[in-house]
Amino acid sequence: MASHSRKRGRAAPAQEEANGGGRPDPMRKGYARGRARDEAIREGLQPLAPGERPGAVTFAAIVAFALAVANAAAALSGNDLASTNGDPSTTTVVVTALLLVLGVGMLRRKYLAVLAFQMVIGIQIIFFSLYLIGVQTWWHALVQVVAIGLLGWLFWKLVRPMARLQMPERQSGQPGR
Repeated sequence: MASHSRKRGRAAPAQEEANGGGRPDPMRKGYARGRARDEAIREGLQPLAPGERPGAVTFAAIVAFALAVANAAAALSGNDLASTNGDPSTTTVVVTALLLVLGVGMLRRKYLAVLAFQMVIGIQIIFFSLYLIGVQTWWHALVQVVAIGLLGWLFWKLVRPMARLQMPERQSGQPGR
């Protein structure tokens, strides 16, 4: 019986010859291209100047404050959407406080506040999408689709500012990270 090597990671000699005798693997070449593209994008990002706040982050903070006010107004008017088997005021206070904290954090250019707000946006997109399953009128569906589109747009617009928020400060002689 011939002995076979069971080690992984090294191609058999017949495979190496079929692959061009040491030619690079196409999968590795694709990953290298992706890493080079990612590095080029990182090099193109400029760290935030002191006191600079990207427009998308400011807009997101305003949206967070508007949602907090709308949540409080809905609770005060008796139209709270919290569960019927618990105290809706607790849910309202927690959600409103969370939105206010995230809004203040985004105005202070805190990376984790922007990341948490993106998580809130993602959860809202999921809920609006699930609501579409049981929608009964076309205009309810239209409102949900528009809300999903706007929240998705805001989510996407926050990606690049988040990258700039977490960048380390560059020294004057260093072109990259």
